[in-house]
Amino acid sequence: MASEAGAEEASDTYSEFLQQVQRLSNVNQAGGVLAWDQEVMMPEGGTPARSKQRSALSTLSHELLTSDEMAEMLDELEGEDLTAEQEAVVREVRRRHDRAARVPQDLVEEISEVSSEAMPVWKEAREEDDFESFAPTLEKLVELKREYAEHIDPDRDPYEVLFEDYEPYLGIETAEQVLQRLRDELVPLVEAVRESDADLAVDTFEGEYDTDTQEDLARDVLDTLGYDWDHGRLDTAPHPFSTGNQFDARVTTRFNEADPLGALMSTIHEFGHATYTLGLPREDYGTPLGESRDMTVHESQSRLWENHVGRSEPFWERFLPTMRERFPEKLDDASVADVYEAANQVYEDNLIRVEADELTYHMHIVVRFEIERDLIRGDIDVEDVPELWNDKYEEYLGVRPDSDAEGCLQDIHWSHGDFGYFPTYSLGSVLAAQLYASAEADIDDLDGKIAEGDFEPLHDWLTENVHRHGSRYTTDDLVREATGEDYTADYFLDYVTSKYGDLYDLDDYQ
Repeated sequence: MASEAGAEEASDTYSEFLQQVQRLSNVNQAGGVLAWDQEVMMPEGGTPARSKQRSALSTLSHELLTSDEMAEMLDELEGEDLTAEQEAVVREVRRRHDRAARVPQDLVEEISEVSSEAMPVWKEAREEDDFESFAPTLEKLVELKREYAEHIDPDRDPYEVLFEDYEPYLGIETAEQVLQRLRDELVPLVEAVRESDADLAVDTFEGEYDTDTQEDLARDVLDTLGYDWDHGRLDTAPHPFSTGNQFDARVTTRFNEADPLGALMSTIHEFGHATYTLGLPREDYGTPLGESRDMTVHESQSRLWENHVGRSEPFWERFLPTMRERFPEKLDDASVADVYEAANQVYEDNLIRVEADELTYHMHIVVRFEIERDLIRGDIDVEDVPELWNDKYEEYLGVRPDSDAEGCLQDIHWSHGDFGYFPTYSLGSVLAAQLYASAEADIDDLDGKIAEGDFEPLHDWLTENVHRHGSRYTTDDLVREATGEDYTADYFLDYVTSKYGDLYDLDDYQ
């Protein structure tokens, strides 16, 4: 009888705990909608009120997560006879609680308010090509995030602490090893590509493409891939992103008359994020079981759809006719091979990360990673950023920005205070290749299905092996569950070596 009473008491505690977790999740979801609105719909003059609104929700979230009641319930549940799913929920909330409880509430509120106010400052600085006008705000955010990291763990590298906000399980050592390996192996490949005599159809998309028609095309590609319009929407934003939950996952993109392929790939990329979000179990909404497994996994989904699907020949066999219908005068003579080559060309002078090709993209990430890491560690000052940025671009990419607008002001992330985020882009790309290789092994004639426009088998595989698990597993455990192997960069490097070796007739890489 005593055992039954103890189990019933634990069940009651877990039920109360789950209600508190769901309340916390809903507050965070409300903050996400306000953030989406600020970047997509809100009039420019709304910033003063919006910063206060977001700060209030951020404070409430912090109070719920760090409350004495939450701490007591977590302590009571430690060591209880819980199911594997319940243990996962407790593990995830415990990790977040322990970190958040160390951070003073007034600091959380200040970070939220300063980052909300920073976005229009960054936007204007980029438009005016004026880093100096953004520098004080950036310096303030760096100081606040250093303080935040010090409260969590004063004895550890502050950048490592911040990195764990976005990828808590793979470890900063893994991130540094992967980025170093990509740098070591991709730079020679890029150099070989640039020395190649291969004549790719790089001018396939030359000309001007009406942006209204491009938006129609973006909706076409979302239809083709299977985007659920009943639970999503498409809008434009200065920096494309996706946000939401399994009931409401929205995507944004942006259009450039001279670059229709850029908008298309951006849309497919954000679709990858959204289809992961929409694939999370609805019955677990509001709990970690119904939330994505951090940014490495999230980015793996967007990069998988953008690169392994959207830049593939089978995809263009299906989608080129649709693009011809939208732009008949531009693309009537274009073949699938032409479009495939244009979509996978390696740019010699690209300065913009979101417009980068699949190879040089990772050098963009390395630049940002090294600079933000050294900023947070105090090894460099904010005033050093523009010159250091330009020097690293020249060293790693062979190009030098002519302006800060196309240099260190191009990304929105630092205005959000998102230090530690950038490595997950490359970590996710690496995981995308590993997941896609497993999907290819399990799905009969995946290329043929994509060429026919049948994306359901790939959707189903990803949902079964990744999406439905939410945050039940840690990142490394999820990778093993999905692929049967530990996380590795081998598949990505094999993929790009083979792909670009063939495209550019590189004997040493075929």
